[in-house]
Amino acid sequence: MLLFLVSFIGFPQDNESDKLEQLSTKKANSYVYEANELIESDDYISAEKEYRKAISEQPGNVAGTYNLGTSYYEKGNYDEALYRLQQASKNAATKEEKHKAFHNMGNILMKNDMCKEAAEAFKNALRNNPSDDETRYNFAVAKKCAEDQKGKDDEEQENNEDKDEDNKDKDKKEDEDKKDDKKDKGDQDQKEGDDKKDENQPPKEDEKEDEKKGNPDQDKKDKGKPKPQPGQLSPQQIKNLLEAMNNNEQKVQEKMNAEKQKGAKVKSEKDW
Repeated sequence: MLLFLVSFIGFPQDNESDKLEQLSTKKANSYVYEANELIESDDYISAEKEYRKAISEQPGNVAGTYNLGTSYYEKGNYDEALYRLQQASKNAATKEEKHKAFHNMGNILMKNDMCKEAAEAFKNALRNNPSDDETRYNFAVAKKCAEDQKGKDDEEQENNEDKDEDNKDKDKKEDEDKKDDKKDKGDQDQKEGDDKKDENQPPKEDEKEDEKKGNPDQDKKDKGKPKPQPGQLSPQQIKNLLEAMNNNEQKVQEKMNAEKQKGAKVKSEKDW
């Protein structure tokens, strides 16, 4: 673990305010020093208390917030560690302090699979110390991870868009099918209603006229036959009349033949 070392250096006091500030700094550094000793003994709980005392005594104490953040990082409490390191980066007065804060922030973000944010943190660390090889390596790893995550996210987004489009097409087809079914049912209901209505309606004038006119096919057959004119005999009547005349003539002929037979003599012997 990287810890800030603290030293106690006295400065000439210009006024009472400076004297109080120097005293506050001295007490805060004392708490930090004690916390560092506890960290070396793996007593993180007691060390956390001392770091908090230092921050309470002097909120801008970089060593207190940074070392407290790194202790949280060692214990796996990444959210709290990130918060404290962000405080340290804001309160840092030197580039070296900023570099260390941003570097450890990048490590925490990588632990949380936040590669894009981690790459940005390592970039800020390099801005404050471009020669640090470890930071440069971590930045390359975080950048590659961010690119892979972006490609995966883009692929998932494209798949989701395709799925949404398929669902829209499916919903649209189902709506169209429902509309068609509804229309077909409406047409069928309308047809059935019209049929029932026609059954209950009396025949129309045109239909009555058609009934009077009769069967068109029969009319065509009748047209092929000669119709009797007024005052004339039909072909059947003429046929019947001729048959009657023939019958009468035959009866008359038979009568005449019978009378001839009555007046002739009967021979008793044969002539030689």
